[in-house]
Amino acid sequence: MGVKIVDTALRDGPQSLIATRITTEEVLAAAKDMDDAGYYAMEVWGGATFDACLRFLNEDPWERLREIRKVCKKTKLQMLFRGQNILGYHHYADDVVEKFVQKSIENGIDIIRVFDALNDIRNLKSAVEATKKYGGHCQIALSYTTSPIHTIEYYVNLAKEVEKLGADSLCIKDMAGVLLPEDAYELISKLKANTKLPIELHSHCTGGICQLTYMKAIEAGVDIIDTALSPFSDGTSQPTTEAFNYALKGTKYDPKLNQEALDRAAATLSKTKQKYLDNGTLNPKSLGVNPNILKYQVPGGMLSNLMSQLKAQGAMDKYDEVLKEVPRVRKDMGYPPLVTPLSQMVGTQAVMNVITGERYKMVPKEIKDYLHGNYGAAPAPVDEAIKKQIIGDDEVITCRPADLLAPEFEAYKEKYKDLAKTDEDVLSIALFENVAIKFLEEKYNPRPKIEAIIDEFNLNVR
Repeated sequence: MGVKIVDTALRDGPQSLIATRITTEEVLAAAKDMDDAGYYAMEVWGGATFDACLRFLNEDPWERLREIRKVCKKTKLQMLFRGQNILGYHHYADDVVEKFVQKSIENGIDIIRVFDALNDIRNLKSAVEATKKYGGHCQIALSYTTSPIHTIEYYVNLAKEVEKLGADSLCIKDMAGVLLPEDAYELISKLKANTKLPIELHSHCTGGICQLTYMKAIEAGVDIIDTALSPFSDGTSQPTTEAFNYALKGTKYDPKLNQEALDRAAATLSKTKQKYLDNGTLNPKSLGVNPNILKYQVPGGMLSNLMSQLKAQGAMDKYDEVLKEVPRVRKDMGYPPLVTPLSQMVGTQAVMNVITGERYKMVPKEIKDYLHGNYGAAPAPVDEAIKKQIIGDDEVITCRPADLLAPEFEAYKEKYKDLAKTDEDVLSIALFENVAIKFLEEKYNPRPKIEAIIDEFNLNVR
């Protein structure tokens, strides 16, 4: 049995390289050929796609999913789900989590990859139970990072807990691309020895070592790897699908993908990539390799966001300084893995520290919430002096944060009954209230286009 491939060119590739600006039309243009490729699954939804559709692309993310499902008849569709954060940036009530899982599966998702930024297993419980309840495949992803407490034993122990929780498979989610080849071999070997779950590896090429890491993981017996079709691979994205198909061909690891289908899909996505290179959305820096990432531990999506923030403030000259500040902030915060939403929070704090010239002079609300325990337990103790500087002697919660949240779904449904036509609309509002309201108002009550107004005026004066 060869290694199975999950292709990320329609979700994490564009998220890592072009801040998730790929449109539904561009996704669908490549989806049919990708469906013919013979993948184990295609990652097409979740992560930042939901927010980006509503906020930047004026698209309904639910419609995107339904359209992809119509085109992809042969391949499982996979999404990334941030545990109790769903696809947003704070914790939602259990009933919203359950409803979101239910509707994701109903609209076409087969595999839900659930993770928690802090690896706080309590924050996975609702999503896991809902995925099982509604017949989806539940994959639990462990956010991989290195620190004095993030050892191989730490991950093996977490994997045992995950198996007890009811996961169907386990993913090592190396969002910063910092998993070294020999560490990968040891980690995968020990996971295979200590759990019966299929093991998937997800990483990024940012540090320049990912292909080596994947090969060592394959030798250690990893079952599935995440790759991306060539136009949206490498740099801050995943390794190239076609390259692994060629490299493993004829070996016992042969994924046996349809190369002609891959080539057709890649040709389509190449045109899309060129568009984003030409209009400046794809920063050539994202296509490069930065071995310093192995020191700074900054994931691909976070890198492109940092660039956007600095560009917007005319401070790209501070880029290297911000990269150096990120690990310092991370240590202060108790070594959270740098994955959404913690990556954005730590990154924004690092940018503020550098631009203001004074550490923690300005602090985002999310960092304060984190220090109050509202995201879950920090992996290691937070720096007490920094904590006192930011939140003083405020109480810090120690329970599962969602235990303090009352049910929300029916309240949103009632509040927006004149706007939301479906449960999916209600969920969009629950996650991104202001953005979704604006989108849905325009969707259901579109303002007349200026051309139509002019035409009507001309008609009336004739």
